Amino acid sequence: MDPRIHPVRLRQIVLLSIIVLLGVLLFREMYFMLNALLGAVTLYILMREPMHYLINKHKWHKVLAAMALMLASVLILIVPVAWLSTVAYDMVWPIVQQPTRITQSFTSIQQYLIREYDMDVLTADNIASLNGYLVNMAQTSLQGTLSALGTVLLMYFILYFLLVQGLDAENNVNEYLPLKMRNAKRLLLEFRNQVYSNAIGIPLVAMLQGLVALIGYWIFGVQSFILFGILTAIVSVMPVVGSMVVWLPLMIYELSQGHQTAGIGIGLWGLILVGSVDNIARFLIQKKIADVHPLITIFGVLIGVNLFGFIGIVFGPILISMFILLLRVYMDEFGRPFDQEENASAT
Repeated sequence: MDPRIHPVRLRQIVLLSIIVLLGVLLFREMYFMLNALLGAVTLYILMREPMHYLINKHKWHKVLAAMALMLASVLILIVPVAWLSTVAYDMVWPIVQQPTRITQSFTSIQQYLIREYDMDVLTADNIASLNGYLVNMAQTSLQGTLSALGTVLLMYFILYFLLVQGLDAENNVNEYLPLKMRNAKRLLLEFRNQVYSNAIGIPLVAMLQGLVALIGYWIFGVQSFILFGILTAIVSVMPVVGSMVVWLPLMIYELSQGHQTAGIGIGLWGLILVGSVDNIARFLIQKKIADVHPLITIFGVLIGVNLFGFIGIVFGPILISMFILLLRVYMDEFGRPFDQEENASAT
């Protein structure tokens, strides 16, 4: 057997090495754009059908249709988020300026737990560490506004070209995917379904939980109930613990202040109603949009947030689903011996 490498194979190896090297280099230098790119891809998939409807049904120009959909997305997504951020900022900033207010709250909880249950959970060191962590997290969130604005602008810049030239981009993806046509279509369809399920399902469930929690906080007389409702919506995407991160400490705090009715009410409201929204609504909505197993969502969120930040809530579950689908596609493409593959194609 000739040990020498064929010139064609050698050129192929060299070319692939250069492509991989350049790809790694470009990815490293453009990593800061990743969140904007993922956000643009998500919005493009959600706007794809309305874009085709405006162009084919109503004969709109591509640019006009793209600008109209982008404006609609700003009004539906960006403006409400900006308003909620402003409300949260106005409520959080005084706490950042006076962090002793957080320390006093945790101290009250600690004294209550020791007095009623003899539980010395929040020691002085733990309170100081937790207080510093929360203040630092609040400051980081407030300081990240400018960065978030830049990400949004870049996201819409990419989204414009995806909408205007989306059909060409999809054709290129279909052309360069090294798969059979049916598997390429299957992969793209699954990706679209997963984006729909996570981009619509997860935020919708979070908003429902936040709204239900906000109503409960208002009923039981919680100060800054709007802020706690927003926080509940945000943390509800966390696997396992979810909204409990907000309503459980709030319940204990109300009990520590002698507000027995409010404390018990918040606990029951959070456990029964808010928890039911998470379990029932998440199952029904995501099952309706795409058949997503709950474990994929749970582990996907954990992985995605570590990899991509907040947008990982959407793309983390997609990664796991795509991994499973790629295994199936691989078995379909290469699972049979080549001689069987050739015989099957010949017949």
